Amino acid sequence: MTKILTAEDARQSLTAHVEAKGIEVFAIYGPQFGWNELQRLLTDRVFVRYPCDIVFDAEQLLPGEFAHPVQKGERPEAGFTMAVHPVFMVQRDLVPALVLYQLVAVNYGEFASADEAETFGAAALGLTRDEYYALLCDAADQLGTGLEMAEPEMSTPSSGCGGGSCGCG
Repeated sequence: MTKILTAEDARQSLTAHVEAKGIEVFAIYGPQFGWNELQRLLTDRVFVRYPCDIVFDAEQLLPGEFAHPVQKGERPEAGFTMAVHPVFMVQRDLVPALVLYQLVAVNYGEFASADEAETFGAAALGLTRDEYYALLCDAADQLGTGLEMAEPEMSTPSSGCGGGSCGCG
């Protein structure tokens, strides 16, 4: 008898895939994943499907966003600019965690959700999802927007932890 795959089966498969990729990133670039490792990762087409560079620019972000990938052309093959909030320019140790969250949007587009972003980022940094989520919330709280978020949200392609008192503990 043939099994009919559901949307939930696809979601579970994607989550397992991004976790496996995150574990591979940790094995190659970890356990001290910093700015230099992030720069090398962004050029590694095994893990980052399209060219991606980083700019510290709040103008390309919505209020409360800590980072967001901006597609450079009409097709993703043209690459992405990862806009990161300038407050993190002097906190380069946090930038990898913020960018890793957004890389699932670069790699998987609209199929990626906050669950996959958290799973990938946590695995890539060798953290539990709860530890990674708390790290993202602490970073978002630095933006001081006053917005309350139940959890980090992703729009198309993604928005990152919503910022300011995002409700994680």
